[in-house]
Amino acid sequence: MTALVIAEHDNTNVRGGTANAVTAATKMGGDVHVLVAGSNAKAAADAASKLAGVKKVIHVAGAQYDGGLPENYAALVVPMAANYSHVVASASAFGKNLMPRVAALLDSAQVSEIISVESPDTFVRPIYAGNAFATVQSSDKVKVITVRATGFDAAAATGSAPVEEGTAAADKGQSKVLSQELTKSARPELAGAKRIVSGGRGLASGENFKMLDALADKLGAAIGASRAAVDSGYVPNDYQVGQTGKIVAPELYIAIGISGAIQHLAGMKDSKVIVAINKDPEAPIFQVADYGLVGDLFQIVPELTQKL
Repeated sequence: MTALVIAEHDNTNVRGGTANAVTAATKMGGDVHVLVAGSNAKAAADAASKLAGVKKVIHVAGAQYDGGLPENYAALVVPMAANYSHVVASASAFGKNLMPRVAALLDSAQVSEIISVESPDTFVRPIYAGNAFATVQSSDKVKVITVRATGFDAAAATGSAPVEEGTAAADKGQSKVLSQELTKSARPELAGAKRIVSGGRGLASGENFKMLDALADKLGAAIGASRAAVDSGYVPNDYQVGQTGKIVAPELYIAIGISGAIQHLAGMKDSKVIVAINKDPEAPIFQVADYGLVGDLFQIVPELTQKL
């Protein structure tokens, strides 16, 4: 019994919850192999080899894998799957794009966003925006699984697995990356940040949203947002935290002007400490908050920033 983890990487480091997926894979029994594919990904393969629990890293060189296109990745992964009991990836945008295609080609029923491993064939996953949990048993020969990163600790960089060279599959020619617009920020990446300051519709405008910058800088925090703030055009959609955004579980989550719709709570309620600031004492966010402050955020946030 061996699991193959599909690594998401930036050619230098594994990212996007791959280290968490490795931890989940180790709980499925047997060995764990990691696949790293790309044109200049040797450094990422070396980084993957250091993850605790990894027995082997397969490095496949090929420009057709740059950008994480699912057609080419699936053409590589599906033939390899015959040698594995589990194919695993993080439930990031990359994993959600690739794994359904892999599952369909393998004629397997994908088990999505697991948060716990009960046994090699039985997993727990959230449903109804995290308000209930389903225990799912798979009888497929090859189990195709995506892992919710917040459900597992990231594998430590204490390993020393060998890196082997694999053979690239032919370019399918069905799609290609034309361009990428990447948000550049000195702040931590939202999905992996230890501290997050999030704003909601209560901030009333994109200009007001900028007041969170000073607070985030004081805390060394990433900035997030509710869907209402994103839909209102206050911030770009890659700031969105929630069921249809990023799932986060930082050490500290400060929700400012966020009422706490169930879809937002699904994305952040596993945070270690939750602080809520809202003028409505009946806001649902206070039901999950460890600390709640009822008041005018336009007075509270500058004062909090000054105190820090």
